[in-house]
Amino acid sequence: MSSPAPLLDVELVTLFPEMFDSFLRASLLGKAIDGGVVRVNRTNPRDFAPGRHRQVDDSPYGGGPGMILRPGPVAAAIEAVEAERGRAHRLLLSPSGRLFDQALAGELAGRCRLMFICGRYEGLDERIAELFADEVVSIGDYVLAGGEMAAAVLIEAVARLVPGVLGCETSTVDESFSAGRLEYPQWTRPPTFRGLAVPEVLLSGNHAQVAKWRGLESLRRTQARRPDLIERHPLTEHETMLVQGGPTQRRRRSPSER
Repeated sequence: MSSPAPLLDVELVTLFPEMFDSFLRASLLGKAIDGGVVRVNRTNPRDFAPGRHRQVDDSPYGGGPGMILRPGPVAAAIEAVEAERGRAHRLLLSPSGRLFDQALAGELAGRCRLMFICGRYEGLDERIAELFADEVVSIGDYVLAGGEMAAAVLIEAVARLVPGVLGCETSTVDESFSAGRLEYPQWTRPPTFRGLAVPEVLLSGNHAQVAKWRGLESLRRTQARRPDLIERHPLTEHETMLVQGGPTQRRRRSPSER
């Protein structure tokens, strides 16, 4: 009897497949792969490059610094992967792409197969984007040496939304960015550490008051650290009432301060 298909099937097209070795073995992602919930295959375009030296890059037309990945080996790698295992939703990692966020992670988690195409050097020949990419995605306004670390970010962000990957399926509900807000601050034992004490409301056992306090703290943190999120996701009527009627921020004093 064949094993069931994974809930998330990932294809990596990369010149450096070994960069993912420890990442794919560790933590919850490694357990999900071992359990068959997630599957990750790696394909190297260099295996499809012609000639004895398997050259995958060349100088850019029009001049300029650096080297560009030639389209032939990358295209051949993509086509070989899909001929063997089926069509995937192809994502090209590039700083010129759509900015990755939690909403896109949720979209991608609903797809059966994803392919991450990792560039290197000065980038990929533009024809790869035009002919093969379903989406071009960036993880931020900065430049990396290649797309591998960006692919790792996307894999972790997407995989943890797939049922069976996290130990607690409700863990993703109140996280940062799940509703366009940063997550509220968290504490655990001991109740006092180096003169700083846990807020009293969290020790009260009043779940309604805890929920209200966390909602207010989430808004305060978002307004202070990421006001751009408030601009993109204006306050709801409930949030406005929270802000207007919320208590001033108080910290429970430690015994030494009393």
